[in-house]
Amino acid sequence: MSYGPLLIFVAAVLWGLDGILRRSLFSLPPITIVFFEHLIGAIIIAPFLYSAWKSEKLSSNEWKALGLVSLFSGVLGTLFFTAALLKVNFIAFSVVFLIQKLQPIFAIAMGRVVLGEQVTRQYMMWAALALVAGYFVTFPNGIVNVGESGAYVLAALYALLAAICWGSSTAFSRYVLLNHSNTFVTGMRFFLTVPLALIGVFILGASSSLSAVTPSQGLTLAAIAVSTGMLALWIYYRGLKTTPVRVSAIVELAFPMTAVLIDYFLYGTTLAFTQYLAAIILLFAMYKVSSLIRQSS
Repeated sequence: MSYGPLLIFVAAVLWGLDGILRRSLFSLPPITIVFFEHLIGAIIIAPFLYSAWKSEKLSSNEWKALGLVSLFSGVLGTLFFTAALLKVNFIAFSVVFLIQKLQPIFAIAMGRVVLGEQVTRQYMMWAALALVAGYFVTFPNGIVNVGESGAYVLAALYALLAAICWGSSTAFSRYVLLNHSNTFVTGMRFFLTVPLALIGVFILGASSSLSAVTPSQGLTLAAIAVSTGMLALWIYYRGLKTTPVRVSAIVELAFPMTAVLIDYFLYGTTLAFTQYLAAIILLFAMYKVSSLIRQSS
């Protein structure tokens, strides 16, 4: 039995907890947060990457794939996600995460294009159920609340763009993981993201914020790097190495569902009965999709 889906589930839950830490950095530009969390993560994983580098070499296509992952997942995806979270006064905490339910659409599409993974009728049935359940988890009784006019829409758009970037990067990550260890790919992902994020800092005019980080913010950034950031990515890549993209895409729905629970227990947000019911259905659909891995291995 493969533990790949379970590892992806654990990583997704950690990502769901990420927003608690990231929200406290509201005074920093999103791109600055992205730069520092990857810089700290790169420094920590450097010794392990050096050891792996001795035995693992990348082909030109793998370099290109990692470059795309670093740009879309490391920089743009994290940037859009952080920007959405910093607008929680316009959009509910859990909604930022729940919009990520659209991520499987892009992950599955790229899985077919990049890896040639086939999609069975059985998978489509459970995937469709999971996506519908995700919608009802997001919106009580299925009714969309467009509150706060343009600000709400902008925050939701940031979350959607993050879903597109992360979903599209999943297939490229798995492409490299097929021939390399998760430690090596995690390390390369962090190291390649650092210079890209630094360029973004200057392009977006946030260079002055680099010296404005307080000691407490530095500790928070370090906590993100070694827990919900680097550690979660390492666990995720370990699971993705043995898990088809079409399976991981649905298991990752644990990411937004964790945020719903945080919203309830930490921020006192009361959910409608339909949201609780949809959450149960979503979990069951993830379980059924995860079981398909034995049929495709």
